[in-house]
Amino acid sequence: MEHILKLIEYLVFLVEIFGILLIVGGMLFAFLRYALPLGNNPRTFECLRKELGRALLLGLEVLVAGDIIETVLIEPSLNRVAALGIIVIIRTILSLSIEMEISGQLPWRGDSKKETNKKEVV
Repeated sequence: MEHILKLIEYLVFLVEIFGILLIVGGMLFAFLRYALPLGNNPRTFECLRKELGRALLLGLEVLVAGDIIETVLIEPSLNRVAALGIIVIIRTILSLSIEMEISGQLPWRGDSKKETNKKEVV
């Protein structure tokens, strides 16, 4: 049983490292696209912010998954579950605020441009 616990701990560690690499790699990619625009990609601050926000969102989602795996499989105590709940709430608020920065609207509102286009077609 101890071997399985160690394996799960390594899995959680790898998931967390992957989340960090996603954030750092996404940031580097965004800065490279900003510094070296290729093709039709515009070199604007807005595009840089969107790329950075997307990298942060994806990395945060992976880090939350690592925390959930760790809490459920390694240490399912009441204190750990409460700490996980607080972490998830904070990361959810961060994700919502980043999503609002990227799209300029609340995530559950949908794409208003698509809505407008549908009305014009009908």
